[in-house]
This record gives sequence, structure tokens and C-alpha cells, in this order.
Amino acid sequence: MLDIRNLTKSYRSGDADLVIFDDLNLHVAEGEQVAVIGESGAGKSTLLHLIAGLDTPTSGTIYYKSTAITSLPEAALSAFRNKEIGYVWQQHHLLPEFTALENVMMPMLIRGVEAEPKAKAALAEVGLANRGHHRAGELSGGEQQRIAIARALAAEPSLLLADEPTGNLDERTGAMIFKLLSDLRSRRNLTTVLVTHNLQFAKESSRVLKLEGGTLHQM
Repeated sequence: MLDIRNLTKSYRSGDADLVIFDDLNLHVAEGEQVAVIGESGAGKSTLLHLIAGLDTPTSGTIYYKSTAITSLPEAALSAFRNKEIGYVWQQHHLLPEFTALENVMMPMLIRGVEAEPKAKAALAEVGLANRGHHRAGELSGGEQQRIAIARALAAEPSLLLADEPTGNLDERTGAMIFKLLSDLRSRRNLTTVLVTHNLQFAKESSRVLKLEGGTLHQM
């Protein structure tokens, strides 16, 4: 499903190159959930950005469903993101002036597809069918993150990327969110790559990998 081959990413810093990844390789099977852990600054978020096509590697190739997304022109890459990728950020990035339902609908409205039925179904799937009319500021932190998950999944992507989805939540709420993500992955057969600092949560995934020294190591 997802194949990352010989991935290198570096940035120019003064007179030297700052290497984030060096010949990184990863295969994620369809329906698998892979957790990536590592120290701050190891490049975990950068890895997700590259998989999502939000950044480009210095070298190497990322294949998704046999398509080399790193070679796609911008219009095709944008279409790929819209169709295939669901992204859950550490910050929920809800629009405070809109209701929960409107926040979930927003990406689909931008894409020009029918939004309300799928948005309502996604809210029900995360247990918030009765909160759709509430504005973001009227919801708890855990509810806001569940709305963000519904927004990521409403358009039925095949690949879910989650960047520290429990990082701003207390332990109990974080455990609930992580269980929800795992349940949704099983129910929808989602291929999932998530980043977390919480090793206990990570161990509930199919595999746990540590990003260190620019490469991934099996835990």
C-alpha cells in the first residue's frame, strides 16, 4: 500500500546541510497501523508531511498504491491528497465561528462534493451526532479532537496520518482518542501511520518504529 524507498531529506543551514532522513525505507501494508515514536526534532512530523505530499524529499521515492506520489505534478498531487489522505493534527485547527457539523463539512465543500450526509455520518461514528450544532469553543478538548477526526475521515480516505493526536489531551482522554482511532482503522480497514510520544499508546499498533538518526528502527 505505502512504500518509501531510499528517502533522504535535508535542509540548508548556513554553510552545511542539516540531514533529517538518510536512506529511510518503510513499507506499510493495507489496513496496517504503524506507530512512529522518537525524540522531538527527529523528523516525525516531516515524515508525515512527505507522505501526504505537503513537502518534497531531497531524494528517494514514495509510492502509494503503486503510484510514485513524489513524481506527481502539483495538480495531480492535490487530487491525490483530496481523495486518499485523511490528516489529524496535534492542534485540531477547528474554525471557532463554525459549528462542529460545518467544520466537518468544510473540506468536502471546498472539493465541491456533497458534504452534509457524510459529515453527519462521520460525527455519528465518533459519537458526536448530538453535538453537530455546537460551535467549536463550546466543546471540550476531547470533543474537539473527535471533531477533527471526523473531519479527516468524512470523505472516506484510504490512508490516515495522525501527528500526535493525543499530545494536547490528558491521559484518560488521550486513551479514548487513541482507542477511537484504532477502532475506526479496524472498521474502515484504514492504512494508518501515526506519530506519538506515548509508548503505551504506540504499542497498541500493529508495529512500533523509532525514528532515530535519520532512519527507522523496529521496536
